[in-house]
Amino acid sequence: MRGRTLPDGGPVELWIADGEFSREPIPGAEVLSTGGWVLPGLVDAHCHVGIRFGGGVEDEAGALAQAVIERDAGVLLLRDAGSPVDTRAFDARRDLPTIIRAGRHIALPKRYIRGLPVDLEDESQLPDEVARQARAGDGWVKLIGDWIDRETGDLAPLWSDAILVEAIAAAHHEGARVTAHVFGEDALPGLLAAGIDCIEHGTGLTDDTIATMAAKGTALVPTLVNIENFPDIADSATRFPVYAAHMRDLHSRVADTIGAAHDAGIPIYAGTDAGGQVQHGRIADEIAALGKVGLDADEAFAAASWAARAWLGHPSLEPGTSADLIVYADDPRIDPGSARPDLVVLRGAVVVGSA
Repeated sequence: MRGRTLPDGGPVELWIADGEFSREPIPGAEVLSTGGWVLPGLVDAHCHVGIRFGGGVEDEAGALAQAVIERDAGVLLLRDAGSPVDTRAFDARRDLPTIIRAGRHIALPKRYIRGLPVDLEDESQLPDEVARQARAGDGWVKLIGDWIDRETGDLAPLWSDAILVEAIAAAHHEGARVTAHVFGEDALPGLLAAGIDCIEHGTGLTDDTIATMAAKGTALVPTLVNIENFPDIADSATRFPVYAAHMRDLHSRVADTIGAAHDAGIPIYAGTDAGGQVQHGRIADEIAALGKVGLDADEAFAAASWAARAWLGHPSLEPGTSADLIVYADDPRIDPGSARPDLVVLRGAVVVGSA
């Protein structure tokens, strides 16, 4: 394969043998591509394989279809940020993306979407459940950091600061990182003080919590295409006017919020939150959305490709590693939202396009 690559547009020449990038040129190799823009496989760093669009849980066939949709969009590495569906059988399929699983969401009763999380009877159970999820997952654990509290009628934290310290330490002891769903402001200080590794959504970030994240190197996956749904969520929450107003306010200032996080140097990665309210296969829309909140085109593609792969422990275009790559015929930075790979190569096999 020959072409150009990002971020600098420099030339790249690659050889593939036995599903991996070769360390040496291969005489007589079949030529897959002699032009275009060659990138490492894309990453959706926040999706849910097995959660049905519009609500509910997919069967195995439905979850499989979601993985195929992602693959065909060039997404070859998925971080599944919580799903009740066991997708480990997919790991034997060489034609499906690699999935990094965070197990199931961990919540308290009536404090998240019914049927999706493990609901604990009491927060004292959190450290043990975090450890269990860490041992069962792929190096990540997912907490619900805040959700609507129907008694107060607004977003509120689920966990005390003290139990978060114990729980995150338990995950780290098992060698796992922890992330949390957080829409509002109030849950962030406790999660960050406890040493959480990543924040999902982050619409409630303030100057203080942005500074803390930047100092600690805490990652952010803002899921901008899902935040577009906040006004609809607010419109449906007629019984909770304070919550509805809060969601509209978070939505109205999201560009400033995420832009400030970027300006502060917080590592930002692309995730669509596909499953539930977002269709799978929308990584191009998320890349474009990141470009509208302050990331330049190279940064936005890095957040969905080589930088995200490094963050998740997966190499990019390196000899001796899995040959996972995509090729765009034209520079995808010109119109990221419309860019679709013309060629997708997964584990050395062409799965989209033709040789």
